[in-house]
Amino acid sequence: MPSLSYLCRVMMVFLLGAVFAALTLLAPAAAFAPFGGSASTHDSITRKALLQKVQEMCQPAAEGDSQDFGQTEPSPEELVQACLGDDVKGDVSGAKFFMALREISVQNGLVDLDFLRSAPHHFHSEAFLEGRGLIMEGMMAIKANIQKENFKAARETLGRILHTLQDFYSHSNWVELGYKEPYISLIRPDLPLENLADVSTATCRDCVSGQCPNQILPNILRDKILTSGYMGIYSSAKPRGKCSHGGGSDYTSTRAPRGGINKDERNPHNAAFHDIAVNLATAASLQLLEDIRSAAGDQDFLRMMGIARSSVVAFVIDTTGSMSDDIEEARSVVYEIIDSKNGTQDEPSEYILVPFNDPDFGPLIRTTDPNKMKSEISKLKAHDGGDVPEMCLSGLQLALTGAPSSSYIYVFTDAIAKDIALKDTITALIRSTKSTVSFFMTTAYGRRRRSVTAASFEDYKDLAVASGGQAIQVSKAELPKATDVILDTSTSALVTVLHKAWKGDTAETFPFMLDESLKAVTIYITGTSITFTLTNPAGVSQNYDEAKGKLGVIQTVGNLNRIRLNPDKQSGTWQIRIGSAHPYTLKVTGQSTITFIYDFVEKFGGPHSGYAVLSGRPQAGQPATLMLSVLGRKGPSSVTVKDIGLLIVSSRDEVTNGSMTDLGKGDILVTVDKVPEGEFVVVLRGLDKLSNSEFQRQSTTQMSVSKLHIQALVSSSVEPGKTLMVPFQVMTQGGGGSYTINARNDKGFPMTFPDSLVLVTEQYGNATLTITPPASTESGTDVTLTIDAKSSSGADSNYVILRLSVVTKITDFVQPQCEVVNVFADDCPEDQSQCGHFQWELSANLTDGNGTGIERISLRQGAGILSHSSLTAPNIEAHYNASCCSQIVEFVAVDKVGNVGKCYHSIEDSDASPAVTLSLPLWLCLLVSIFVARP
Repeated sequence: MPSLSYLCRVMMVFLLGAVFAALTLLAPAAAFAPFGGSASTHDSITRKALLQKVQEMCQPAAEGDSQDFGQTEPSPEELVQACLGDDVKGDVSGAKFFMALREISVQNGLVDLDFLRSAPHHFHSEAFLEGRGLIMEGMMAIKANIQKENFKAARETLGRILHTLQDFYSHSNWVELGYKEPYISLIRPDLPLENLADVSTATCRDCVSGQCPNQILPNILRDKILTSGYMGIYSSAKPRGKCSHGGGSDYTSTRAPRGGINKDERNPHNAAFHDIAVNLATAASLQLLEDIRSAAGDQDFLRMMGIARSSVVAFVIDTTGSMSDDIEEARSVVYEIIDSKNGTQDEPSEYILVPFNDPDFGPLIRTTDPNKMKSEISKLKAHDGGDVPEMCLSGLQLALTGAPSSSYIYVFTDAIAKDIALKDTITALIRSTKSTVSFFMTTAYGRRRRSVTAASFEDYKDLAVASGGQAIQVSKAELPKATDVILDTSTSALVTVLHKAWKGDTAETFPFMLDESLKAVTIYITGTSITFTLTNPAGVSQNYDEAKGKLGVIQTVGNLNRIRLNPDKQSGTWQIRIGSAHPYTLKVTGQSTITFIYDFVEKFGGPHSGYAVLSGRPQAGQPATLMLSVLGRKGPSSVTVKDIGLLIVSSRDEVTNGSMTDLGKGDILVTVDKVPEGEFVVVLRGLDKLSNSEFQRQSTTQMSVSKLHIQALVSSSVEPGKTLMVPFQVMTQGGGGSYTINARNDKGFPMTFPDSLVLVTEQYGNATLTITPPASTESGTDVTLTIDAKSSSGADSNYVILRLSVVTKITDFVQPQCEVVNVFADDCPEDQSQCGHFQWELSANLTDGNGTGIERISLRQGAGILSHSSLTAPNIEAHYNASCCSQIVEFVAVDKVGNVGKCYHSIEDSDASPAVTLSLPLWLCLLVSIFVARP
């Protein structure tokens, strides 16, 4: 049996080899900026690590489907296809994966805005323990959020802690000390942070030029003492002899010892150190991602990354007494979606169901299991009610905050909203999530009507139009004919070509362009007394009264006209001429993987400038900036973008085009000097290189400008039963005076906040909100908080939407331990061509010691069968059996708070020990190596 020193040497060689291999794959970088298109920003480091981790996870499936990524980095679209597998046919869009990457990267960059002066967030000023505390708090919150399926909250926290982890390698002297691998103790709280400089220890020599290759004192280098640069945005104060961060924004760099040790930018004096720092930051990011992947499991990790077949389908259903027929139709639609789309790329990735009644609403039920969705919706029964207004918007709020961004939500009701006061909050959530809400409104006879201020079916229409959805009014008997809309939109690659909201009066002609990539093109006209004529590029026409014509099939039910074009539709410019004396909406959709995602952003300054996503509406009278990513059929290089602009939804073709800056890899920064008045959407036109056909795409969510601006920040998670303070600021560019303040959260947790603020023009008014989750709140609960401000006249308003996580304080940081007890592989032949006739076995003992207990054991590598004894036992026996052709096994043990332990064994190494604890700490291996090396 090999000695402990031998095992440690094997482990060290393996770890160093893996790190070296990872580092050699990473290109040298040019700057540690927060956001942008160059090769070594926080954004690109984060993106590279995320793509590499996903590629690693999906590579086996890709190889099984004969996909070859070659030596080049696969596009997000190719990665999504590889992860989902070629056995499921149909178009698949990479838009949700792109959005997840963007969300994580933006939150990463925001650390330089929101926590600019916080030393722990950047490992400034030797704040090592505090910095690691932030990382560990974030990792625990991410794992708890994933367990509760709160993936958006997990992504936001992931972006922030990756920034802090990456900054360690640029802002400390880890690189100068000669280390070539990441500092694993930063993500392992059970391992000590060693050799930290105390406040009285001098660490740097003076550098007059400010550009010295290595300012670290010789004794600090010799003794491997860890330090980091002090940073002063407003003051030059720092302890005597301490290193500075450096740079023009750091006042401490002007006080001896002058200069700075940051490796944020690649300059001639620090090029080698900078390159190593970038590589180590990427490798460390991969380590952190691997820990989260192991704790979450592959499926939920990929769901967090937005890798799924299709959009989430959410149903919000009125269950009052008159809704029996509507509930039955909703049930029928769900069954049809499940049965008709099973095994295709259009199979929904998740189902959400929210019932509402009066006065109750909820709970939100979510599942990825179609059979469970069938079971849950079958349980719904119509009961109670009688008064017409119901808690519709409360149910919709749960769906909007619980569903991922860009979901499709369908509301079934026959009553107006009792909770109409939520309308502004719902509008804010629609704009923030970019989800599409459609209402199926039927008429209930014999129900008592109770007066509700300003509530009517028109409110539902307003919300549907704002989201790009439909407001469909039909009789209960007609409802089954109207629900084809749901089948149309439950698809993986749905895009909007055109969306208009028109006041009516006179006949109007609307041109739109269909490209070769579009499939299942459908036109919806929602309104009353509608006539129309559709004309294709060749001049062939079809009138509204031709149910089956040369261009498509027309279905009319209630106030909805649905036109499904024939599959042999022509590419080019189509037009539809619509006549109605009443307001109506027009929407043209289709299936295509050519699409775009976008956010309105604002630039921020400081030592590391960047772009922050606007939570509310863009400011009136100011240029608007958009960060936009374009997706093509074969990645962003397969399309050419011609123009991007803002289109008034109630105008003919009044597009305000923006100036474009190409940031690379499909990312475009767009600046629109003059934002149009009224409700507008984003429109993009370009050329599909694969078919050489022009295309147009349009966003669905309407936006408008505001003279109000709100800033707010959630700085940490909150424990159950504890109160969190959320400071916020409100400023107006309009007239001063009293402004109404309102705040809501989707969990109904107790809050305090001022009901009004008196504002002076262009001066911020400060206030504080408090929120207290009950002590019984489950760890991992995600809370969506909306703060809105409105002028006294109601003419102007704006909002900010925040997310906070409720996380129970963690005291268990010890990984589950694994000891391989026996390996029986003597029967395996040396000739691998004969391996299929023989088996090998492994047994191991696992324990979580005094921790919270092991919750899950799963196979990571190996084609054999893994079994284990009861997880409730203090010592768990695991057994693995495999063909001799599958020579490696790795399985993962995760405890109840997300600590991860691993077992690894290979029968390829004939000298491998039959009994080894593979969670052996690296520091112990180093210690053994030192003693072995002594004479």
